[in-house]
Amino acid sequence: MTGVTLISTGGTIASRHSEQDGAVTASLAGAALMGMLHDPLDGIDVRVQEFRELNSFALTLADAHGLVAAIRTALDAPDCAGVVVTHGTDTMEESAYLADILVAGDKPVVFTGAQRHAGDPDSDGPRNIADAIRVAAAPQARGIGAVILFEGEIHAARDVTKAHTSRTDTFRSPGAGKLGEVDLGEVHLYRHPGARRIVADAGLAEGVELLKLGLGATPALLEFCAQSGAPGVVIEGFGRGNAPRGFAPVVARLTQAGVPVLLASRCFEGRTRAVYGADSGGTTLVEAGALMTGTLPGLKSRLLLAALLGQGAGRDEIAAALLRA
Repeated sequence: MTGVTLISTGGTIASRHSEQDGAVTASLAGAALMGMLHDPLDGIDVRVQEFRELNSFALTLADAHGLVAAIRTALDAPDCAGVVVTHGTDTMEESAYLADILVAGDKPVVFTGAQRHAGDPDSDGPRNIADAIRVAAAPQARGIGAVILFEGEIHAARDVTKAHTSRTDTFRSPGAGKLGEVDLGEVHLYRHPGARRIVADAGLAEGVELLKLGLGATPALLEFCAQSGAPGVVIEGFGRGNAPRGFAPVVARLTQAGVPVLLASRCFEGRTRAVYGADSGGTTLVEAGALMTGTLPGLKSRLLLAALLGQGAGRDEIAAALLRA
């Protein structure tokens, strides 16, 4: 028998509609989810561990860090081939990315969930759980790191994002594509993700902020970050990594005070690059001390920065980590 541990954290997959207040709320434990599976999992021994029963929009960074610790402990068991995490879709890509950068080793960590709650007659949860367990148990999945399994598709945590608010095929990997799929219970991997970026786990710095820019945005929120003592800031700018006029002087003030400022793009595909000058273009922001994140999107750049600051990384270490991200 191949051992797999399922860690339940709530989310839509563990939710039912309440007639009393008309809302969908997480309430089902992992054992109940396993009882709803339609397919036999021959040759796989699944152990269930409860972590939280919360919708993922209610999770904190501390919760996510605790989940990473629970994953690591489960994987340490010699008879555990891999871990499945049931999780709400709203922040699944973030928790999965944290697991990818903080959990070493080659045993797979497979996140899954549902877009239709457990009370729906056509809920996608049971099939997603069964497929995720098959991926976690598959010998060919060793070395893929943390992934998201949804609607039969396997996506690398580093690349994946939630692309649709309600469709069951919500997860996509822009510019990269899926790693593989589960077809009629068989696991097929078409490629492996790039080299893993493992960060020493010394905790996550709280208060790292993410600012998404729009046409004509002012640096008022960035000023607030400077005044409120944010330990780091990620700016999700335009195109190659540009911002409206007025941002560069505030970036310079932050970086001169030792606060790292990372510059990501709000585009789904492509790489940041210091190309445009003047008026807070990319070259001006880099001259002001900002560090570009390459192809790593803003959501995940924030988590990487929080992990690096948690271990006391300085500017040079952060810059080196971004080159590998």
